Amino acid sequence: MKISIIGAGNVGAMLAERILAKNLADVVLVDIVADLAKAKAYDLMDAAPIMGYKNRIRGTEDYKETEGSDIIVITAGLPRRPVMSRDDLIEKNKKIVGHILENTAGFSANAIFVIVTNPLDLLTWFAHKRTKCGRKKIIGMAGNLDTARFKTLLSEELSVPYDLIETFVLGSHGDTMVPLVSRTTVDGKPLTGVLDEKHIKEIVERTKKRGGEIVSLLKSGSAYFSPSAACYEILEAIINDMRKVIPSSCVLEGEYGISDCALGVPAQIGAGGILRILEWELPKDELDSLKNSAKAVKDMLKKCN
Repeated sequence: MKISIIGAGNVGAMLAERILAKNLADVVLVDIVADLAKAKAYDLMDAAPIMGYKNRIRGTEDYKETEGSDIIVITAGLPRRPVMSRDDLIEKNKKIVGHILENTAGFSANAIFVIVTNPLDLLTWFAHKRTKCGRKKIIGMAGNLDTARFKTLLSEELSVPYDLIETFVLGSHGDTMVPLVSRTTVDGKPLTGVLDEKHIKEIVERTKKRGGEIVSLLKSGSAYFSPSAACYEILEAIINDMRKVIPSSCVLEGEYGISDCALGVPAQIGAGGILRILEWELPKDELDSLKNSAKAVKDMLKKCN
């Protein structure tokens, strides 16, 4: 299997290391900055005799090296800076992603695209419209990252292990994301039975701002350990045909009463990409929040044509 990662910054390089460490696939790392991808690829390969990597990695500035990719991951783009929202990045990152799509699609006609660049939902929709390869092969990484953040904060608040918490976060990768309190359990018990409403709301709000919190602390750049881990989960599900339900940004065609945008929903991921989108029965307030999240994404789409 061959995975091409476009963007050799923190997320792209960390993702490449995760793929090699798990012996998942060969990797092509691409970046337009001269020699950056090549240097990081050399560095990773020098770790192979120590870490036991079985697969190979190549670093390049030439998109032709991506030919025959099974999966193309787009991480390239400008990162968030303090005081910036994910939406502030759209015009510049749309141009970057458009350039990447133009230069990769012709070399890998059957590739699945995984979008990591922000603003993620808008660029997932943009990739769908630009490539026309079908919605099953365009996946936006975000819902599982936001879910992990919600789970982390709940674990800290309740002093319980992560594996005792089951939860999902749907909606956009932004301030209108929708942590599903109705589907959150702690050791099999409903969250509302172990934590009061005030604290639940506080954790929900902190989950929404977790990415910005990390950006403000770093002061330059944004999170990369957790986004690369979330992206890896999707890649592993595809390559090993795990048919795993992962909250992901998907192009919707009527699911949850939503169309004409990409939004985070529960998706079964396996060989071929998105196998199906699960339509869960949600309480009215959560369904309304999901539709409000879709409206926010559509409003931004209108602004940027």
